Amino acid sequence: MRDRLFLLRPGFEDPAFPGQRFYCWHCALLEGVLASFPELGDAIAVERIAWPQPRREVVDLIGVENQSLPVLVLADDAAAGLETGRANGHRFVEGKDAILRVLSLRHGIPEAHP
Repeated sequence: MRDRLFLLRPGFEDPAFPGQRFYCWHCALLEGVLASFPELGDAIAVERIAWPQPRREVVDLIGVENQSLPVLVLADDAAAGLETGRANGHRFVEGKDAILRVLSLRHGIPEAHP
């Protein structure tokens, strides 16, 4: 199994803001990293999912309380200590900065410049 990165598909609507469309800027940042380092496409599975909750694809893996995106669900062979959380027998990484760090440490892309 490969690591699985879950991102929101852009152009979603939020009922709290009628008539407007949005993108998740954290997900867009990661899309830019994926485009800059195409070798990540071989190393991780990227799943772009719809905005509305529940996000079944994520809930089935790491539970309803962990469906904020982006999130990286680690494969079983990932080194201990990379995760920011655990649920349902899976380790995962939440938050853009933590995900970027793991992509550097685990998949060899350069680190983000401070």
